[in-house]
Amino acid sequence: MRVSSAEGIVMEALWRRQPLSAEDVAAEVASEQGWTEATVKTLLNRLLSKGAIAADKDGRRYLYRPVLKRADYVLEESEGLIDRLFGGRVSSLVTHFSEREKLSAEDVAELKRLIAELDNER
Repeated sequence: MRVSSAEGIVMEALWRRQPLSAEDVAAEVASEQGWTEATVKTLLNRLLSKGAIAADKDGRRYLYRPVLKRADYVLEESEGLIDRLFGGRVSSLVTHFSEREKLSAEDVAELKRLIAELDNER
């Protein structure tokens, strides 16, 4: 399931707190993004069509909740990024950030710890 970056913002609001009405979602994200409530409702309808969220009737309004798990979204997005920009290689991603001095000493220590864990598992 492909979720656009705008839809991802709506999803983040729903992952933080659920269920939310369209008005609640708009209050969470619209002003920061420069969106109208109508834009938020359009994004909610797109997400409903994709099956990423569900809506439950609550009187005269609907309450929205995520169906798509955040972990699944993050996995798909990160794999897509690595595939598109780094030929599917995580090492190319790390090299990219290393060469641009974007890795802190803490990042390097964490990477070393993860590599040691992987080595111990094999």
